[in-house]
Amino acid sequence: MTGKHPDLVTTNVRCNTCGNAFTVRSARAELVLDVCAECHPAYTGVEREAVRGSRVERFELRRARAATT
Repeated sequence: MTGKHPDLVTTNVRCNTCGNAFTVRSARAELVLDVCAECHPAYTGVEREAVRGSRVERFELRRARAATT
């Protein structure tokens, strides 16, 4: 059957915390992560503060993004 799965494209992935960028295949054109494997404390053993807003700020950002879609 056709039409069940989306087409996969080469996707640029960028981490907001460390700035790491890499490419993967995904249904989206671009992905932005809060934390990646290069800066996640479970992988690095170093704890540091992630650069992100509060829960309310992130919710409002998602809500604004959804309203424009």
